[in-house]
Amino acid sequence: MRVLVVEDHAKLALAIAAVLRREGMAADVAFDGRDALAKTDVNRYDVIVLDRDLPGVHGDEVCRQLASGGSGGGVLMLTASATIEDRVEGLGLGADDYLPKPFNITELVARIRALARRTRPALPPVLAHGDLRVDPARREATRAGRTLELSPKEFAVLQLLLEAQGNVVSAEELLERAWDEMADPFTNTVKMTISRLRAKLGDPPVIKTVAQAGYRI
Repeated sequence: MRVLVVEDHAKLALAIAAVLRREGMAADVAFDGRDALAKTDVNRYDVIVLDRDLPGVHGDEVCRQLASGGSGGGVLMLTASATIEDRVEGLGLGADDYLPKPFNITELVARIRALARRTRPALPPVLAHGDLRVDPARREATRAGRTLELSPKEFAVLQLLLEAQGNVVSAEELLERAWDEMADPFTNTVKMTISRLRAKLGDPPVIKTVAQAGYRI
């Protein structure tokens, strides 16, 4: 899952992004509305965490443009105001969810996960292929009943491959969805992650390389 955190208070924005990365998400950060719109123009996000009171381009306008442009990602709006009127207005602008400040970081993570589930095609709560099971909500993966000790990136790649339901997923898409903007697109990081994942999954192999196309389960 890839998330964009749009918050003008740098310390808060970076702290949120750090927590999301520990939770296995790819997290980009924008400190104003103009930068947020620029990033959503070139990247596909599952969820955009959007502070309403932004400098430059106000959060309301960012939300309107995201809603009208069909960005595909769910918008979770943050604001210091907790009145019912402000919540209704924010949802009316096109936000999918609304969380007043100060908030509990655990609740923020839970809302991001719930919003991501609502904005993508319906999938079973537990992804499975043969004796392989992945539970995204619990962050658990097993094969033949054996718990797999996966890194956040390995888990994210495995989840994306299972969600594709047998279709090929390119290395470029894996890099875009499981890594954030700090990743070097010219490295072999995806190939190395796939290699480690295959070793942990064991035999018989379940991840197949499709020449000149990508990977599939």
